[in-house]
Amino acid sequence: MTDRYKRRARFGVAAVCCFCLSACAGENEEMAKAPDASAAADAESRDGVSVWPQIETPLTDDESEARIDTLIAAMMLEQKVGQVIQADSSSVTPEEVKHYRLGSVLSGGNSAPGDHAYASADEWLAMADAFYDASVDPDGVETAIPILLGIDAVHGHNNVIGGTVFPHNIGLGAAHDPDLVRRIAVVTAKELRVTGHDWTFAPTVAVPQDDRWGRTYEGFSEDPAVVASYAGEIVEGLQGDFGSGAFMGPDKVVSTAKHYLGDGGTEGGRDQGDAKASEADLARIHGAGYPPAIRAGALSVMASFSSWNGEALHGHEHLLTDVLKDRMGFQGFVVGDWNGHAKVEGCTNENCPAAINAGLDMFMAPDSWKGLYENTLEQARSGEISEARLDDAVRRILRAKLLLGVFDQGRPSDRPLSGDETVLGAPEHKALAREAVRKSLVLLKNNDGVLPLRRDLNVLVAGDGADDISKQSGGWTLTWQGGGLDNALFPNGQSIFGGLKDAVESGGGRIVMSETGAYDERPDVAIIVFGEDSYAEFQGDLDDVAFTDPSGQALQMMRKLKADGVTVVSVFLSGRPLWVNPELNASDAFVAAWLPGTEGGGVADVLFRDHDGAVNKDFTGTLSYSWPKTAAQTPLNKGDENYDPLFALGYGLTYEQDGALPELSEDSGLDEGEKGTPGVYFAGGELAPSLMLTTGADLSSLSESGNAVSVSRVDRRAQEDAIELSFPESGGAAVLASAGLIDLSRETVGQLELSLAVRADELGDGAVNIGVLCGEGCAGLIDVSSALRAEEGAGWRRMRVTLACFADAGADMASLSAPFAIETAGAARLAIADVRLVQDANGVKDCGTVEAD
Repeated sequence: MTDRYKRRARFGVAAVCCFCLSACAGENEEMAKAPDASAAADAESRDGVSVWPQIETPLTDDESEARIDTLIAAMMLEQKVGQVIQADSSSVTPEEVKHYRLGSVLSGGNSAPGDHAYASADEWLAMADAFYDASVDPDGVETAIPILLGIDAVHGHNNVIGGTVFPHNIGLGAAHDPDLVRRIAVVTAKELRVTGHDWTFAPTVAVPQDDRWGRTYEGFSEDPAVVASYAGEIVEGLQGDFGSGAFMGPDKVVSTAKHYLGDGGTEGGRDQGDAKASEADLARIHGAGYPPAIRAGALSVMASFSSWNGEALHGHEHLLTDVLKDRMGFQGFVVGDWNGHAKVEGCTNENCPAAINAGLDMFMAPDSWKGLYENTLEQARSGEISEARLDDAVRRILRAKLLLGVFDQGRPSDRPLSGDETVLGAPEHKALAREAVRKSLVLLKNNDGVLPLRRDLNVLVAGDGADDISKQSGGWTLTWQGGGLDNALFPNGQSIFGGLKDAVESGGGRIVMSETGAYDERPDVAIIVFGEDSYAEFQGDLDDVAFTDPSGQALQMMRKLKADGVTVVSVFLSGRPLWVNPELNASDAFVAAWLPGTEGGGVADVLFRDHDGAVNKDFTGTLSYSWPKTAAQTPLNKGDENYDPLFALGYGLTYEQDGALPELSEDSGLDEGEKGTPGVYFAGGELAPSLMLTTGADLSSLSESGNAVSVSRVDRRAQEDAIELSFPESGGAAVLASAGLIDLSRETVGQLELSLAVRADELGDGAVNIGVLCGEGCAGLIDVSSALRAEEGAGWRRMRVTLACFADAGADMASLSAPFAIETAGAARLAIADVRLVQDANGVKDCGTVEAD
């Protein structure tokens, strides 16, 4: 290994481009396109690195490399090891950054300065200054190296209050507009600079092949050609045009092409799973976005949590080194994902020389960084990690830092754009986001040409997504999982209802918002905005692609309104195509709006005519993913054998087309026992398929037919969507018992909460505990008596308990026999509904908060 890294220590491209540059460019251009059948067959006939294109993208020159040589020569071994470690801002202090000379600090999805998972621009900038100042403190070193400050700005600067949040990538893919995504990337970089950040973990260039995957919305398309057409544009928007004077200018940030490789092709769509594919298919499908990103000068690539044919990507030397660095000539650095190195055989969060030796250049070790630093230092001293490999990793990191200019730019607060909050949500940024919303919308049905609507109508707006900016923006919005946040936290945003209201009132119409669809005066049209609740990563993984309505009432509303003779227009919020045949049948018009971000007014721009009665903005979006005909129809991708979707890749109506859709089958294709959404235990009056309600005199005497506790159906937001539990004087227990063991260990580490609607009607003097069970004699119970007693008789309230509280109380969160249990020590009468896992919106462990429902 030592000789190998000596050979490429200079520019990392010794094995690259053994033929003329023009021929190389020609092959690269072909790689950016979806190969036809003959090209695919040709790729299959090759093996090893030869299925990958050769690329030459010289990121540096002799003068810069000489400066890197000087820096490396002046660095102590401890500094070099520090450079390859990235810690999370919630788990490291500025003093520790100085002491360990860390190369980078990231702020994960729930990590922000202050008491919340999000922060203001001033708070972010103060944090950036503190970490920067610590990193350049010269005390004890010959030369101090500035840090990189990274963050997941994946659809705009989505972690700062007031930032512009664009549609998620699935919507941008439907727009089929590479120039649009370039302009969005330009704006994102500018807004990041306001808060002192200089590195974003974007773009995601995954090519999702199974829509059950919880990160489907982070991918632009199932079609490699669409992803390839976007990848380079985003990199250039974030970093500037490679080779020009604008490259890595003062309003630019380091980009990250991710997740390398095959993250969108795992079996069953499981997050962090295993992609079973030939190397030719890996290159043709999942590798399509990387060549254009590398050609555009991407300075970092993130290794995937997932595996390829059983081998973890964080330790895959062939793909990280032979393919990415040698064959494709990547000269930037490879960063890991959140403790992803622990996936490598023989590794743990705190110990993984195999990852560095395979070609990883920087560990993302959010909370494990200190132990990992100590072990990596010892391995570098012993030679288990060679000096040449360590120097190569450090060189690549320093190369990016030099190109970014952090050695010369000074403190984050002294750089151009820093602290200028007028840049956040600037009018031109909002206008761009609104344009992106319009272009992302896909019209799936328009019976009798009911759209576009006149502005002078009497309009009813309903649904839980209508006036909820947090829901319409999806995951990775102020918090990791997104959702559940007040509109006031989006001061520069507008809900979908806000945009509809502006449109209707400007035309002399009347508009009423009623989440439940109730009305006093019969409306001319009802616009129902509904869809998936927010999620991110594994929390969004599904067992099938059936839509499960978290509100439990959208379909019922549609059918009632239709029966009343009201025209129904549905706006569907989702992070993927889902089986919604019943909702399609109950709608006169149906729009796939994806996750549009903070400019909800873009929806009204397309739904309503202009003031003269002409079409205002027509639909231009078309599906970048195939839409399923049944809930069992997955994977579903163009080119599959027996490809038979409901709506094919590229489908999308305009106002000039006949939008009639015949009645659809409402047979989901699933057995009733197969339906369910992970993390949703009781919703809409229905238990998850794998759960049953058991009761007993206590937790040791439970049965499905137990009569110690009286159970009855009651209404919360819909008919019989809740259960009332009446406990006798002696107390009792009620449990949602699982047919199999449930592993919530990842969700516990990810700071998720158990959330339930509760109505405390009558509470005696005895204790009330809620919790989880983990087999015989194993439980994690929290006393919530005081919290509930304070709300006795107050109606429906919302209770949230951080999962870590149950772990602290003794539960084995990896082996749960019941994800919810309630136990009383005396008489009590209370009702529960909507029991599910949600993101901890505040980023603070809370063992029993009761708030408004």
